[in-house]
Amino acid sequence: MEDVKKNVPEQEHNEDEKSLKGTFASVMLLAGFLIASWAGVFLLFMDRV
Repeated sequence: MEDVKKNVPEQEHNEDEKSLKGTFASVMLLAGFLIASWAGVFLLFMDRV
C-alpha cells in the first residue's frame, strides 16, 4: 500500500504551534504559582515550629 500523506497547509501548522506555545506558558506560570505557594506555606510552617 502507498503511504498517504495529508496535505496540511503551513499556515494551519503555525497556528497550532502558537496555540501550544501559549498553553505551555500558561501551564508554566500556573506551576510556578503553585510551587511558590507551597514553598511559602512550608516556610511559614517551619518558622512557627
